[in-house]
Amino acid sequence: MTKVAILDDYLHSAMDSADWSLLPSEVTFQVFDHPFYNQKETVRELAGFEVIVAMRERTRFDAELLACLSGLRLLITTGMRNLAIDMEFCKQHNILVCGTRSVKRPVASTAELAWAHILSLSKKLVQSDRELRAGRWQTALAGTISGKTLGLVGLGKLGSQMAAIGQAFGMKVIAWSQNLDHRKAQDLGVQPVNKQELFAQADFVSLHVLLSDRTHNLVGKAELDLMQPTAYLINTARAGLVDQKALVAALKDGRIAGAGIDVYRKEPTGQEEPLLSLNNVSMTPHLGYATEDNFKVYYQDVVENLFAWLEGKPIRILS
Repeated sequence: MTKVAILDDYLHSAMDSADWSLLPSEVTFQVFDHPFYNQKETVRELAGFEVIVAMRERTRFDAELLACLSGLRLLITTGMRNLAIDMEFCKQHNILVCGTRSVKRPVASTAELAWAHILSLSKKLVQSDRELRAGRWQTALAGTISGKTLGLVGLGKLGSQMAAIGQAFGMKVIAWSQNLDHRKAQDLGVQPVNKQELFAQADFVSLHVLLSDRTHNLVGKAELDLMQPTAYLINTARAGLVDQKALVAALKDGRIAGAGIDVYRKEPTGQEEPLLSLNNVSMTPHLGYATEDNFKVYYQDVVENLFAWLEGKPIRILS
């Protein structure tokens, strides 16, 4: 028997997103619809599995954890990059790591979600919905985004798509990143600026860079203090890009108008999350990648990966 663990299936969608019957009958599955809250629990639950299917970077597979999973032979991650896996340890200990594709335009869903937050905050959608259900009519004036300035931290595939949408709404678009290609920015009709100018000028600052040692807490008190009191911060990238204590303080003090947040230091987040108590925050539970189309691609590729590995011809190898 080949035991397969499918992790973090919060929506109970894994088994409905692919035809698992294509695999041999000796392959058995256990689906976990909840996160593991510490390493001891993770080891206890996953010991004995030959194959683990990880949902993105939800579970951290560092060397310490992997050393405890002595029976692990194949680790499949949804997506073709997973910074939560110690690839070097896997190489040294003959743990094969494979990935999956995403939908053909993987950035589209995240860009759409970022714009949902921008529109929600500008039009006071969450606040108006809450007030209307409580029997109160027109308690806040909606804003506009046409003529406003969109500041993009990062101008890669996602940032470029954000720029095009912002321009379609009639916004001025400015951008900064540590590696910004000024010629590309100008070709896209985007004004390159320095970091201080971006945070000072933008009505909406949207983050679209990878989390790394260089970008950890890229947005801190200094950057938030530069922002206008009418400006909003949008983070659909990674929680670690923002100093959360500084953000909460800025939101509480009214130093910025609000924030749209899809990513958190702890996921799934609990009631201890301080942003939950703030009325000037639009929040979603990391939905940027979580679409029906994307999950179908993920899990159909997982089935293909498993079948190929069982046949001794693994595909989409990452390590």
